[in-house]
Amino acid sequence: MRLEEESFYVDPVTLGRLSLSVDRQDGVEILAGRLTSTSGHSFDIVDGVPNFVYPFELPPADRFALQQSEDRVEAYDRYLPLTFSTYGEDEQAVREAMVDKLNLKPGDVVLETGAGTGRDSEIIANRLGRDGRLYIQDLSPSFLRKNIERMRGVAAHVEPALANGYYLPFPDNSFDACYHFGGINAFADIKRAFAEMARVTKPGGKVVVGDESMPPWLRQTEFGRILMNSNPEFAFGLPLDKLPVQARKTRLEWVIGGVFYVIDFVVGEGEPTADFDFPIPGVRGGTHRTRYDGQLEGVTPEAKRLAQEARAKSGKSMHEWLDDVVRQAALRDLKS
Repeated sequence: MRLEEESFYVDPVTLGRLSLSVDRQDGVEILAGRLTSTSGHSFDIVDGVPNFVYPFELPPADRFALQQSEDRVEAYDRYLPLTFSTYGEDEQAVREAMVDKLNLKPGDVVLETGAGTGRDSEIIANRLGRDGRLYIQDLSPSFLRKNIERMRGVAAHVEPALANGYYLPFPDNSFDACYHFGGINAFADIKRAFAEMARVTKPGGKVVVGDESMPPWLRQTEFGRILMNSNPEFAFGLPLDKLPVQARKTRLEWVIGGVFYVIDFVVGEGEPTADFDFPIPGVRGGTHRTRYDGQLEGVTPEAKRLAQEARAKSGKSMHEWLDDVVRQAALRDLKS
């Protein structure tokens, strides 16, 4: 960890500021020490890598995913090209196209969660140029070590950390873009992971996320059944219901043989906004807001029929007629 990065990181639990204690240092590189928040949470720095993993006692799903990663790290890069060659895909071209979705510029500051062994990290870092900064994070120490080795000599400055993708150690609006490909299906809290990515990305920035998922129209085909039998992770559904309210211009694409999804969206601020108060023309009338807020108890079919006849005779919209009738009746009864 580079000196002064402590001012960029925050406690992933409370988002409070951190203070640095140094045990061993080489120039501007902090090799050992700890980062401590006012809440008392302490995060060790070992071999230059801060460990922000939270919860401190991981839930079972995260523990299982972490153990799987640790067990297969040596075979991962060796066999990963099979994922692409199985479908006749050019791995480099596919990865370049996914990174294209980030709309990166030289000098951007980017976060990659679940960065793995760095096959996408390398592409991102070289696009950022010498003035750019890439923060790579993973839950697996072994995968992160492989990534750090791969990043030697890339253009951008790279800051690695151990972290859980749904408790990010950064303030709001810290990054120009956020990227995650592979492994999010195994997260214990996918909804929170999306919310965290949106939180730390600046409004107008891009979030790009992808993983395995057999599309619905292929699940009952022989193609789909063979793949889901071989790799149960293809049976995971799309996490569209987990997207944050800040997601704008959301797009979905199927890549790598059509069995991996990529979701990308622009980060907005809060819920979308719209004009709910313009008068809606037509017999019903009213506005979107009055139709939502102005619900009253139901009436009998006979009363409804009479109301429709009276409205038609008056030439008003139903909203105008009801508003007048209810208002007049209420004022009359309030005066009596």
